[in-house]
Amino acid sequence: MFTIGDLVCYPMHGVGTVERIVSQTVLGATADYYSLRFGNGKVTALVPVLSAESIGLRSLIAPNECDDVILYMKKPGNRGSDNWNQRYRENMDKMRSGGIYDLADVVKCLSLREMEKGLSSGERKMLATAKMIILTELATVLNMDPAEIEKKIS
Repeated sequence: MFTIGDLVCYPMHGVGTVERIVSQTVLGATADYYSLRFGNGKVTALVPVLSAESIGLRSLIAPNECDDVILYMKKPGNRGSDNWNQRYRENMDKMRSGGIYDLADVVKCLSLREMEKGLSSGERKMLATAKMIILTELATVLNMDPAEIEKKIS
């Protein structure tokens, strides 16, 4: 369970802050929701408290895990399926999981394919999103500029 003020990572959105916990009634059922605010403060989301973990809402990684993630990012990646549609679905599933190593796999796979053949616009956007989420989380945990983190993982 998260509390107000906690920093969390939410799949497809990245690092956010739990601003409040609100009760809302939807279709006659009342439930509690985390109200999250992301990045520049313009994006918000409501996440049901009871299903938050199953949809990938998680605490940020610990500072001592950051070096492991950075080392993992430097290791060679897997190219993924040659079938664009299958590769896209596999990478989207990893993005939705919200795990930092799954995001790292997406970045490594798509970065490798980008160097070899180029990417479709959908995969370019996915690469940018996954990279932004990782950089933002590492930068937040380590209290560093995302550009400095990007230099470390390149």
